[in-house]
Amino acid sequence: MAYEGLMVSVSGVRGRVGEALSPEIVARFAAGFGAWAVGRRAAGESRAIVLGRDSRVSGPLFHRIALSALESVGAEVIDIGLTTTPTCQLAVEHHHAAGGLMLSASHNPIEWNALKFIGPSGLFLEAAEGREMREGIERGIAYVTWDRLGHVTADFDAAARHVEQILALPFLNVDAIRARRFHVALDAVRGAGAVIMPMLLERLGCTVRAINLEPDGRFPRPPEPVAENLTELEALVTATGAEIGFAVDPDVDRLALVSEQGKAIGEDYTLALAARAVLAHRRGPVVTNLSTSRVVEDVAAAAGVECLLAPVGEVNVAVKMRESGAVIGGEGNGGVILPELHLGRDAPLGAALLLQLLVEQGRPLSALVADHPRYVIVKDKLDRPPVPLDSVYEALRGAFPEASPDLQDGLRLSWPDRWVHVRPSGTEPIVRVIAEAPTRDEALALVSRSRTPLDALA
Repeated sequence: MAYEGLMVSVSGVRGRVGEALSPEIVARFAAGFGAWAVGRRAAGESRAIVLGRDSRVSGPLFHRIALSALESVGAEVIDIGLTTTPTCQLAVEHHHAAGGLMLSASHNPIEWNALKFIGPSGLFLEAAEGREMREGIERGIAYVTWDRLGHVTADFDAAARHVEQILALPFLNVDAIRARRFHVALDAVRGAGAVIMPMLLERLGCTVRAINLEPDGRFPRPPEPVAENLTELEALVTATGAEIGFAVDPDVDRLALVSEQGKAIGEDYTLALAARAVLAHRRGPVVTNLSTSRVVEDVAAAAGVECLLAPVGEVNVAVKMRESGAVIGGEGNGGVILPELHLGRDAPLGAALLLQLLVEQGRPLSALVADHPRYVIVKDKLDRPPVPLDSVYEALRGAFPEASPDLQDGLRLSWPDRWVHVRPSGTEPIVRVIAEAPTRDEALALVSRSRTPLDALA
């Protein structure tokens, strides 16, 4: 079954509200997921589905639709309301639920929304599971009769439990962090982080100066927490003398940092610095995706551990972490995953790890960043060409015969000090071209050279 205009991937099902993502589509996918998740459980096992949403304007509408759709297939809905994606994942684990449904388009602009499907382990559905669920929808959803309809209960404690689980991490020195009395600046982008981030930071003894705390989904800036979108937070850090600035995306699985100098340092450094904090206490592999900065590999090498690369997508990284016994992982977009907490990107966790690192190092954030080689990542995108992408990859390999290829996810070509990654987006109808090199000019040159064969096929 084709869903024109929808982006269907390991990231879930995304679309523009009122266009591809209609109430009918939300109802169909919510019911289909609920029927699939409940149908896989053995007799006597939980029929619960955790349901949450971020602060998007379309969220309350789609939340009501999804709730009814889940009831219609016999799911026992545990409603956690306005929440973050990692909180929803943790709630699935806490309740031993059959699955979870999170309504959030993450960093996409305001006109988008999405359904994110969470399995009973708290991980997003893997590709094969997603296909199986969609095939069930295409065969026809089995709605239940009146006497088997599901029910709804509310869980008001999910965010507080999330915070408590972070504070209970064995190597997090909560007393030492509290004793430092950090001055922190926060930009919650009017998203779901408006509740949990101040809760966590205050529990860690921080004085918090915040902007964009109204969780109404009317994003005051582009919601992706990349450096060019953080000028207001940079100004807040400077004006308040904060020691660190934290910015999150609307569903709070990504964390970006601003140094005490009032400068956004780039979201790739979030994972690198968090890994540095964890590797001081745990030894084991680090996992990240193919589009993440080499600075994460540098941190792993300095600790004498392996850095493994996985396809882009949180579940792909999480699965490789589980398989390899990784002690930390994540993605270069500011997503930090700590398996001791759960196998999901978690911005509150990332903030706690950064404060731990500042305590242990006793130096400002800018000095910690200066410890590492500086690379420059350039990100570009173009409309998906009207030819098979295998033809694109073949042309690129011909243009760069000296590079080492990796075909796990699109095509990544690497050299000792630089790389370029070309892949179809999982959230938009585009092809992403991402390059990293020691200087911006060198990274731009890699993107330009990569675009030449791409443009020729367009």
